[in-house]
Amino acid sequence: MHYIDLGIFVGYMLIMLGVGYYFMHKNKNQDDYYVGGRDIGSWHIGLSVVATDVGGGFSVGLGGLGFVMGLSGSWMLFTGLLGAWLAAVFLIPRVKQDSAFANFYTFPQIFKYLFDRNVGIVAAVICLIGYLGFTSSQLLAGAKLASGTFEELGINQALWIMGAIAVIYTVLGGLKAVIYTDTVQWIILMLGFIFIGLPVAYIHVGGWEVIRGTLPEEFFSLTNLRWQDFANWGITILPIWFIGMTLYQRIFASRDTASAKKAWFIAGLFEWPIMAFMGVSLGLLSRVAFEQDLLIFDLETLDPEMGLPILLRTILPSGLLGLMMAAYFSAVLSTADSCLMAASGNLSTDIFGKWLNKKSEKTQIRYSQLFTLLLGAIALIVALQMTNVLELMLYSYAFMVSGLLIPVLFGLFTKMHDPTAAMSAMLIGGSTTGSLSLLDLALPLDLDPNFFGVFASLATFLLVVNLRKRKFQN
Repeated sequence: MHYIDLGIFVGYMLIMLGVGYYFMHKNKNQDDYYVGGRDIGSWHIGLSVVATDVGGGFSVGLGGLGFVMGLSGSWMLFTGLLGAWLAAVFLIPRVKQDSAFANFYTFPQIFKYLFDRNVGIVAAVICLIGYLGFTSSQLLAGAKLASGTFEELGINQALWIMGAIAVIYTVLGGLKAVIYTDTVQWIILMLGFIFIGLPVAYIHVGGWEVIRGTLPEEFFSLTNLRWQDFANWGITILPIWFIGMTLYQRIFASRDTASAKKAWFIAGLFEWPIMAFMGVSLGLLSRVAFEQDLLIFDLETLDPEMGLPILLRTILPSGLLGLMMAAYFSAVLSTADSCLMAASGNLSTDIFGKWLNKKSEKTQIRYSQLFTLLLGAIALIVALQMTNVLELMLYSYAFMVSGLLIPVLFGLFTKMHDPTAAMSAMLIGGSTTGSLSLLDLALPLDLDPNFFGVFASLATFLLVVNLRKRKFQN
């Protein structure tokens, strides 16, 4: 590790901590800490949304997909574009124009309002577990990048460093620090991809003719995937735009309906095609380098998600390597901080909110910071036990989607506000997906367990509603 790269890395991390410290003195109450004072503009919100949704996990995961399947891996983020735009058209007007939601901080508060308190608590627990897993996946992504890039740094050491930085500045600054740093972090990531990562890797492997001659034709096709791949990504990623706590926090933080919708349209375009193709292209270039034996590793045993960090470590000179790593670490932090804020909001507002509301505003913020710190420590411990970033992310997504999607759609867009049906659907949906994932069974048509969890949740909701209707009619 050259001192120039180390200096850039350390300097970047210190700046992030400084931002957290600055906003710590700006936060006066829970509105500031969890929803940024409800007056943030569309560009800050939009870039924060895409930074949170794509972030380090998908950056590393996309590199792994590009390494394995080429450009077709970009379709994973096409589901993000669809989800963002559908949410802009249908969800945001419903949420922003309902005066009952005007003072909410969290997604489960909507469940409490639409159904009852018990349903809201169960929704909070599901969100809490899901976002803890997602925070862990981002910390693991950062650790893989750091250990793959800096040979002297082991993955566990990297996890402790990334975890400490992400948790501390999130604890200090709250959502305002998260959103404003997300904007800067996303710009840094884009500049790093466009001006450092892609051009240097392209030149290093020998240009277009060499690239085309090294890899099979399917790596340059957009059809090098099964329909099940796209369906599984869709059922896992697209619904998150309707049940993601981090996204609801940003809806609540937006100035008005128009600015929130604009933010979501901005986020969708940055996800696909911009980020999608840049991410898989870097992964594809790393595969070219390995096939040419420019990087001496065994392809049979190499973790595909490590291909890109190893490539960058090999080809980038001192200084540029530090800048590129700052870009990637910024992506990691931009998602980890948001997910940690979401989990903290669940704990302080949905689970302990009744008790905290009796405290002064200053005391409420201090407890919120304590909860954020404790949850960050738990997320770090989980990350230390896992090995695959994309797998951990998709498991976390699936757990939340299968438990929360059906009840919130019926609650927001129909008059079916049956608490028993909602509770049953959440428990059956989440447990079905969780059980199938843990058992690792061969499922029909090779579909994701989340398909079966969502349909189990839907069937349960409708069955309970109909049974209760008949009971009351009799």
